[in-house]
Amino acid sequence: MVQRAGGFRAKTRRTLSKHPRSRGKISLARLLQEFKQGDRVAIDIESAVHKGMPHPRYEGRSGIIVGIQGRVYKVAIMDGGIRKIFLSDAVHLRKL
Repeated sequence: MVQRAGGFRAKTRRTLSKHPRSRGKISLARLLQEFKQGDRVAIDIESAVHKGMPHPRYEGRSGIIVGIQGRVYKVAIMDGGIRKIFLSDAVHLRKL
């Protein structure tokens, strides 16, 4: 039996593609933003930065910062009544 091909970014052509006017360099303000524990954030994946990217299934969700682990933030979201915690770099988050 052949294994199914499917990596981390599989089937995300539309989700992770950028609008033509938003292409180009990422602003330093977005790269250097900082959050505190308890801040509400929206997951807004920056597809040009692969490091610290949360799974694309969480694109558009909102969550709460529950901690910091190195250079990434621990974000808690509710997924079908279950609380999930995942790691994300600051460039993939927006403050609400």
